Amino acid sequence: MPIFVFKIAVAICVVYALIVALGYFAQRKLMYFPLPERVAPAEVGLAEVEERIIQTPDGERVVAWYGRAQPGQPTILYFHGNGGNLAVRAERIRRYIDCGQGILMMSYRGYSGSTGSPSEKANVADARLAYDLLIEEGVAPADIIVYGESLGTAVAARIAAERPVGGLILDSPFTSAVDVGAQHYPLFPVRLLMRDRYEVLPYVAKTQAPLLVIHGERDDIVPVEMGRQVYAAARSPKKLVTFPLAGHNDHTFHGSFEAIQAWIGELRAGRE
Repeated sequence: MPIFVFKIAVAICVVYALIVALGYFAQRKLMYFPLPERVAPAEVGLAEVEERIIQTPDGERVVAWYGRAQPGQPTILYFHGNGGNLAVRAERIRRYIDCGQGILMMSYRGYSGSTGSPSEKANVADARLAYDLLIEEGVAPADIIVYGESLGTAVAARIAAERPVGGLILDSPFTSAVDVGAQHYPLFPVRLLMRDRYEVLPYVAKTQAPLLVIHGERDDIVPVEMGRQVYAAARSPKKLVTFPLAGHNDHTFHGSFEAIQAWIGELRAGRE
């Protein structure tokens, strides 16, 4: 091998190794995109919603927004995706409140004024505390519908597998964060390096509650095929609704909220 070819090969290997090392140490910066600003619900038009602070055993403070359900209505325990904060989801909260349904939307550490830094371990532990908060508020487990959005689908699936709930909604779910990472970065050893793996399939397979999966067929972040795999892994009763023209974050403009409300109506009717 000519010496210049050898030097080029060595240089490529060094650059590749540096990129891999940088990706490993900065992986949570590449996974979580928090807006850290703390905003009061009333500032975004949610006068009926209260801010709640969840105190964690390791000394952090997690901000959550809570709107109470009207009598006879369920409460949505909502875990959001990896970007933004609670305030950017104010309109979503408003739509559930206007339907008479309660909602507890928990932020992650580092988001929405919450202290600490996000990780899979912390997010799941805090989600358990959010569930416990609803129980302390007198919400019956059968009246809790756990909702996971994108990255939050892994958190929601864990809670639904571990706690009694009335239903589980997975919005644009992946099979695992590792699968998503490997798809987007095929040249790098993602499966070996990722610490926050967010497995969904093992937990959705254990869930006893009725399941609704919603997914945009033009989703270029989490492909709809992953949503179909999650659906296939789940027990019945279950329902899959896809939206041919929707992407990752816009299916609400294609009828997903109406599909969710119809499913909740069927769920509640089945209890009567």
